[in-house]
Amino acid sequence: MEKTVLKKNFVRGRSLIDLVFSWSINDIRNEDLYKKQVRQIPQKFSSISEYMNSFIYPLIEETHADLLSSMSTLPLAPSRVILSFIQAKEYEPPKDYFYHVIFKSVSELENNNGAYEPMVGDLIVLTDVRPKYIEDLDRPNRPFLVALVQRVKADNTLTILASKPILAEEQENKKMKNLYAVFMINMTTNIRIWRALNFELEGENIDIIGKVLQPNSAEAKICTSCISERSCSTAYADTRSISCFSDLNDSQKDAVLSCLETRECKHQNTVKLIWGPPGTGKTTTVGVLLFSLLRMKCRTLTCAPTNTAVLEVTQHLLKNVTESLEYDTYGLGDIVLFGNRERMKIDDRYDLLDVFLDNRVSILRKCLVCPSTCWKDSLLSMTGLLKDPKREYHLYLKTRRVVENEEEENDGISENKGINVNQGEEIDDQSSKDKKIMKNLKKVIIQTSNQNKNKKTQKDMRPLCKEKKLEHEEIESGDNSSQDKKNEGQGTDECDNTLTFDEFLQKRFNCISKRLTYCIENLYTHLPTSFTSLVVVKKMIKALDFLKSLETLLCAVSVTDKGLLETVFSENVGTGLGHLRELSIVRNECLRVLLSLPQKFPVPDFKDEYDIKEFCLQYSCLIFCTVSSSAKLHEVMADLELLVIDEATQLKECESTIPLQLPGIRHAILVGDERQLPAMVKSKISEEAEFGRSLFERLVLLGHKKHLLNVQHRMHPSISLFPNKMFYENQILDGHNVKGRSYERHFLQGKMYGSYSFINVPHGKEEFNNSHSLKNMVEAAVVSEIVSSLFKESVHTNKKVRVGIISPYKAQVLAIGEKVKNYSADPNDDFSICVRSVDGFQGGEEDVIIISTVRCNQNGTVGFLKNHQRINVALTRARHCLWILGNEATLTKSCTIWKELVIDAKKRRCFYNANEDQGLSQAITVALVECDQMHILFNMDSSLFWKARWRVFFSNDFLKSMSRVKDTEICKEVLTLLENLANGWRQSLQKKNLYVHHGTSSQLLEQYEVKGLLHLVWTVDILKENSYYIQILKFWGILPLDEIPKLANHLDVLFENYTVEKMNRCKYKRNDGCLVVPMQWPANLSSCPEADYLLSLSELLASLSFRDESESSSTNYRNN
Repeated sequence: MEKTVLKKNFVRGRSLIDLVFSWSINDIRNEDLYKKQVRQIPQKFSSISEYMNSFIYPLIEETHADLLSSMSTLPLAPSRVILSFIQAKEYEPPKDYFYHVIFKSVSELENNNGAYEPMVGDLIVLTDVRPKYIEDLDRPNRPFLVALVQRVKADNTLTILASKPILAEEQENKKMKNLYAVFMINMTTNIRIWRALNFELEGENIDIIGKVLQPNSAEAKICTSCISERSCSTAYADTRSISCFSDLNDSQKDAVLSCLETRECKHQNTVKLIWGPPGTGKTTTVGVLLFSLLRMKCRTLTCAPTNTAVLEVTQHLLKNVTESLEYDTYGLGDIVLFGNRERMKIDDRYDLLDVFLDNRVSILRKCLVCPSTCWKDSLLSMTGLLKDPKREYHLYLKTRRVVENEEEENDGISENKGINVNQGEEIDDQSSKDKKIMKNLKKVIIQTSNQNKNKKTQKDMRPLCKEKKLEHEEIESGDNSSQDKKNEGQGTDECDNTLTFDEFLQKRFNCISKRLTYCIENLYTHLPTSFTSLVVVKKMIKALDFLKSLETLLCAVSVTDKGLLETVFSENVGTGLGHLRELSIVRNECLRVLLSLPQKFPVPDFKDEYDIKEFCLQYSCLIFCTVSSSAKLHEVMADLELLVIDEATQLKECESTIPLQLPGIRHAILVGDERQLPAMVKSKISEEAEFGRSLFERLVLLGHKKHLLNVQHRMHPSISLFPNKMFYENQILDGHNVKGRSYERHFLQGKMYGSYSFINVPHGKEEFNNSHSLKNMVEAAVVSEIVSSLFKESVHTNKKVRVGIISPYKAQVLAIGEKVKNYSADPNDDFSICVRSVDGFQGGEEDVIIISTVRCNQNGTVGFLKNHQRINVALTRARHCLWILGNEATLTKSCTIWKELVIDAKKRRCFYNANEDQGLSQAITVALVECDQMHILFNMDSSLFWKARWRVFFSNDFLKSMSRVKDTEICKEVLTLLENLANGWRQSLQKKNLYVHHGTSSQLLEQYEVKGLLHLVWTVDILKENSYYIQILKFWGILPLDEIPKLANHLDVLFENYTVEKMNRCKYKRNDGCLVVPMQWPANLSSCPEADYLLSLSELLASLSFRDESESSSTNYRNN
């Protein structure tokens, strides 16, 4: 296929770009700019034109909303200083304002954090100030100016298309003010969608699109003739016998076979839906399907919305392929993965490098284009050496004499002078080979000679000089053969001595062998199988074995039989040479195999890397890329047969029109789950118009049949129970692997940390951060405490644990991430943490998942947390343990699915209060103090008094005095004292009552010092409740010493009204070991001697209750 030739100044998607360029700042800030033009996208369509047009305005509105969103965070936008700019040759007013721009290098920036790294398709704003507000982009002397990045070079140079001329006045005056490029959005994907909707893609194919307009139109039955052909298909029958197919469950097998049946039909266009709920192995199923299609030589494009999904499905396919390869890596050339190297992080994925397009192009260029490393030259060099090494050695000696003569005649002249490397006269084939060999040898000898002039005094480096003599022929840096290393220190007196025949042969062989091995291994790996027959590959592999054997034998002979190699490589070897005969035999066999290999493979003559890329894409069988990147295939693609879209429900339907229009596509297979999250849409107007809906979901709404994968292999049954019931009508079965006893893991002690738990966090507070996203620092503290416990237990038990933390709000993700930042995020480590939003976790899974729901309010508002798809994703990421943190009251009041979840957890006895765990209780307390929410602790629901033995009461004066304390450490100590006192601890006598008072209150008043600055003042009091008198604690204040007298005088007045009996009951103490516990007695018990009083009390001890579950919510007391 010829390269696509574009007319001058052609810009893809120009009509959309011009529209964006036309927007003023006020247009961008107008949220309703396209509200009237955006219409609801229907479920069915009367024509392809109506279908395509229905997405146009929602796409424009989405682009507009994306730009507005980026401007709302303008101070955080990446930016870069522009050093200079010039008009490009394409510059042609009034529209084509093309410029070449040079950026200031990142290394030269004082602070390169947030420095803008340009990419093609970036929309940038050009301004002479670093903008902090939107108004900074549009000022009287500097009107709003945007540009689109067209090309990017490695030297900080790029080509842009600007909306207006840049700095026209400054150019005339040849002045240059500071100019900044500020990144806004990348428009690449939207431009590609725009082109697809406007039929601007090359080789458009609308056959599939025509089948998805109406209900059931994509579900045509397979014709009788195709069924007959399928039954006779050997490839189809072989699918049932492959090992990876047998590993599938019945629903997966049925899905694979159904898709293969569809492929066999040549007369119709159809769309298949594979419905894969969480954990049901849809990617595994796709991997087996693609492996079957590869064996059937069915040209298939597999794409997905994200790089992560593309890499995952490619990895699954390669696992099946590599396990089945019979001849090393032969066959991988039929598989191609392409995309952005950095975004895919492909250099960290060694398992995918063999199929990555950029890597393949680089290797094939070395093997087929570069003269110094190409296959033909390497093959001819090796066969020439093995056939007649004496002749090559004589050429080496001849070349050496020529070089020495030239050096004498041209002393002091550059090493390249006097060397005629391109002689023009006509010569025969043998002379041509000789000249080529002499040219190479001459260059090496001269290079070595010049190097030696500078190294005569470096005797310890002499052996290395010889190693460099054939360096120029190496593909990598230098010949570091094991034999060379052995020979170190064995050089002669002069570094430039002539090599002996043995030395020459061994070094020459090792050098060429490396090149030849490189070419052989990479050619059968990277060339499509249609260009390398199995017969040739077998010979190539046999040649590799002979080359390895020869290297070993040459090494052995050179050590034990010096000087005999010339005899071994003579034409007639006698029988009396003993073990040397083996070397001769291997040499002859190796030569025979090499001579049988083709000098040239039937590939086109490549001019550049573009030609190689085009070749690889056109002749591969399976291609992998993102849906957006598939737009590139329209320019270079030969006809395909099948399209597979993984994670199809995360894809806007308009974006799926890009690959659906590829030439040759007859059938499409969509894989996904419409009950999980759809594609993200920023515009509420477009979202309400169903712009985020996928083709998969719309077809389901129209009643299109979908093939259900009905066995989940991820979640412990206690985790899958609720989502299976709520989202999948109990259609999903638990696999045998998750039902086994070994699948139940206990990472922490206690029932709270079983396989499935809802943990109520009662005292949280939801609040907005600077980006208007919600966070709950109390829940974040609880998460951090759980993670800390998991880490300690992991270290103690030496168990590997992967923990995922999910929250629907970005602010909470950031808050939790900050708290757990010291733990590893590398999944290969023994303990790793991954903190993401629900959207970011779609498709992921971990051993333990902790969900922070964040919401905590009195009216039950949960916002977008009520979205069923979002809940489904969050609840289905865990393998062994799922712990959900949330506020019971808020979620129950929400009347959403969260209410059902809380009720279900209680029914299943999986509901727990965070206060029940001492570590979580302390974490909550500390968090409330740090958030200045300590007043929440002074009530009956406080985690501080969850297990207290005393009921407590706080006076208004106490609350006021606490509100004046701003020192966090003092607050923490006060809370510790309160908790200890409520549990029965008392201070020793010598530390109490620093202020001596002689009033009535002195009999009851207690003072405990706090940090040497303040004093906690409290008393024991009596509460009458129902028919009992109960001892309680009353806290009056946290005061400096000089304010206590005033409080004591106030209490004197209060206690003067107490009867003697009440005062005695207040003063009475009952010890339980070293603790003081509250007393309780009947209210109708009359005054009696102490012995009778104690006897009566002892009769009531059995019925003592330190928690009163019946007290009203309005009381200030807590019975524990």
